[in-house]
Amino acid sequence: MTTPIRIISSMATKALLADLARLYEAQSPDSAVQIESVGGVDAAQRVQAGEAFDCVVLASNAIDKLLSSGKLVADSRVDLVHSSVAVAVPASAPCPDISTEEALKQAVLQAASIGYSTGPSGTELLKQFEKWGITAQVQAKLMQAQPGIAVGALLAQGRVALGFQQLSEIMGVAGITVLGPLPEAVQVTTTFSGSVSVTSAQASAVQALLRFWASPATAAIKQRHGLQAA
Repeated sequence: MTTPIRIISSMATKALLADLARLYEAQSPDSAVQIESVGGVDAAQRVQAGEAFDCVVLASNAIDKLLSSGKLVADSRVDLVHSSVAVAVPASAPCPDISTEEALKQAVLQAASIGYSTGPSGTELLKQFEKWGITAQVQAKLMQAQPGIAVGALLAQGRVALGFQQLSEIMGVAGITVLGPLPEAVQVTTTFSGSVSVTSAQASAVQALLRFWASPATAAIKQRHGLQAA
């Protein structure tokens, strides 16, 4: 019986990895892939604590920290996709202009409430507010989604009026309108990478999987999920 390749990932790549796993299993009939997608912070903490997985797929900075702490096999990092941040509002709400940096800043200032994620995009968004000098003005209306909870869900439930999250996570969510990506001048791009866990007994199989997932054969699937091949 085939031993599944056990993977832990962040929510940003959940849908993508599900499709990539099916594609890999179709072209490698003797393989099986099992993926658990949770909040990125939670995933990193579980790997850091020594929980056994074969492969870890997270933002590249999180992968690098786990590599540095010896939780992942040295030199096993494979960059898979680049992910951009998008902006959305509840489906019933007016659509503010976000086409330029200044327009986006005004939309943030005028929003009654703002949702953002616990991941790297959320951290960078707060830094951008600091650069604009508006942190004090918006602090009281910020709502950070809990790990594993999508900002899109907060928007759909009417809990926030303006939301920021990876396009791959927010596209296709019912009950919201995606306004588009952040303006290029302030766009936050996150690279998601995979690496072999030191707890894995099938490192060669994981490396083969990651090579395939990084190959040109997967570029179209990545694009469908709002991601760019790394």
